[in-house]
Formats: sequence, C-alpha cells, structure tokens
Amino acid sequence: MDGVLGLLWPLGAWHWLVLALVLIAIEMMLGTFDLLWVSIAAGATSLFSVFAIVGSHSWQGQLLFFAVAAVGLVILGRTVFADMRAAAGDHPTLNRLMARTVGKRATVISSFAAGRGRVRLGDTEWPAETVDGSNPESGSHVIVDGTEGNGLKVKPS
Repeated sequence: MDGVLGLLWPLGAWHWLVLALVLIAIEMMLGTFDLLWVSIAAGATSLFSVFAIVGSHSWQGQLLFFAVAAVGLVILGRTVFADMRAAAGDHPTLNRLMARTVGKRATVISSFAAGRGRVRLGDTEWPAETVDGSNPESGSHVIVDGTEGNGLKVKPS
C-alpha cells in the first residue's frame, strides 16, 4: 500500500498532466466543452506546480490553484465562449455534397430518355432526372433543382 501512496502522493506536475490528458480524452468522447475547461485548469496547475515559488506549490496550494482555475474557466467558457456550443449553422452545406449542387448549372452528357439521363457538374458525372419530365438533348444546359439519393433533379435552364 505504501508503494501506491508513494506514486500518488505528494501531488506533482505529472499527476496534473495525466489528469488533464484523461479529462481531454473524456471531453473528446462527450463533446460538451465543460471538461475542456477543467482539463485546461489541470494543465495550468501542472505548470503552476513546476514554476511556482517555493512554499506556494504545496499540495494545498495546487488544489487551491486548480479549484480557482477550474471554476473561473468553466464560468468563462459558459459566458464568453458560449457560442462554441452552438451548432454550426453558418455552413449548412458543410459535408453535404449533394446539397451544395442545388442551383448549379450542369451540362447534359447523354440525351435524356423518359426524363432520365446523365449530366456533368464540375468534373463529376451524375445520374439525373428532370422535374418536369422533359428530355434535354446532349450538350444542353440544365439547372440542378434538387437531389434524391445520389442523383440530381434538374430543370431546363
């Protein structure tokens, strides 16, 4: 038992650094941003325990520093950095390739038959279907009106 206590006591920079890494790992799994601030406080306490003047880096001083830093950073995170929790509404098509195609101009590469054909948009060929049932000729231009699965809904331009 004395061997385990010898590893855990007295508190040192490595203990705080390990705590910071464990908390940041848990935060990465949860994504709440609350443990992020506590993890930063543990990392700051690790630096405090190394660089503090003699006498102030006792275990009581470290715990006091950690408590003040953690509470202060959580309050700061909940007020000043509150927008970090908000969903990313600025980029509604981020990672949604199909949604980014709507409104773009495409070129028909094979004549449509029964309202279905293929179009080229940028450097990619897409299966397409007309929304009005028309059959555009090869080489004509269409506008992407929507998507369905991995295909495009197009209308004549």
